[in-house]
Amino acid sequence: MALPNLSDEHVALVIQLVAAYIGQQREIYRPAVLPLNQNQRTAMLPFFSPSTLDAARVVILTGERVANPPFYAELVKIGFEAGSLPDFTNMAAITFVDTVVTHGPYDDRLLFHELVHVVQYEKLGLAEFAAKYVKGFLRGGSYEAIPLEVNAYELDNRFADAPANTFSVDEEVQDWIDWEMF
Repeated sequence: MALPNLSDEHVALVIQLVAAYIGQQREIYRPAVLPLNQNQRTAMLPFFSPSTLDAARVVILTGERVANPPFYAELVKIGFEAGSLPDFTNMAAITFVDTVVTHGPYDDRLLFHELVHVVQYEKLGLAEFAAKYVKGFLRGGSYEAIPLEVNAYELDNRFADAPANTFSVDEEVQDWIDWEMF
C-alpha cells in the first residue's frame, strides 16, 4: 500500500503522537505488570544484561486487546489508508518502553523479541525510538520493513535457530545504531 508523502511538520507531529501514545500505554499497563520469573530470567540471561531483565515487566491481557492509537483517525484524514497502519489488536505482544503487554500466553521466542525492543528503548530513549519507528515505517511502507522490527526479528530468529549460541543483544543493537541501520 502506498503511504502519503508527509511534510516534515506532519512527520514531526506523528512522531510526537506516537511517543505520547507509548508513554501513556506504559502508564496504563504498568500497575498490572510482573517481573520476569526465574525460568524466563534463566533463559534470557545469556543474551540480555541483568539490568535489562530487572527493568522489564510483563502483563498478559485476558479478555481485552491493546487498542489502536486514537490518532489513527487523524492519520487517515491526512492520507493514510486504514489498512496500512500497524494493527495493535492483532499483534501477539507490544512493548511500551520496559513494559511488555501480551495478548495471551507467550514463549521464550516472543519474550526474546520483545526484550530486544526493551534494549532498543534503553539505547535510544522513548523520543528517538518513536522517531526511528515512524520514519522506518514511512520509508519502508509497512510494519515488516521498520528497521527496529527487522532487527528484533533477525535476533529472535537467531535465538530460535540456535539458543545455545549466545550473543549480546546490547552489542547487536548498538551495532545497528552505530551503522545507522535504524
